[in-house]
Amino acid sequence: MVQKHSNDLVKPTGGKKGSSRKTRRYELGSEPTLTILSKEDFRIKERVYGGNYKIRLKEARFANVADPKSNKVQKAEILAVISNPTNAEFDKRKIITKGAIIKTGIGEAVITSRPGQDGIINAKLLIK
Repeated sequence: MVQKHSNDLVKPTGGKKGSSRKTRRYELGSEPTLTILSKEDFRIKERVYGGNYKIRLKEARFANVADPKSNKVQKAEILAVISNPTNAEFDKRKIITKGAIIKTGIGEAVITSRPGQDGIINAKLLIK
């Protein structure tokens, strides 16, 4: 289903405003990707406004984890989603977004990329 990213047709007082025109193409959006943990990475190539393409990560297994101490990046398997402070519902459903804390083979990490926009998971190792 298409989402509309334009002004509401409700006034601050609660009254309704009439629409003076149809929805323009630039006002259309899309549903959120809601990346989850899986046994394999699964990406979708989606055409977006302007003729460009966006890679969306639907299911994830691996993350590129950067170690701030050694300044090295390595590919690590995601073992679990520990928490997601973005949204309580995302935390319950274990949805991976930017800012989520994940458990990897080399330690806990916080996600720095946007999987639904970038198509990849980049993370930074948490130092305790």
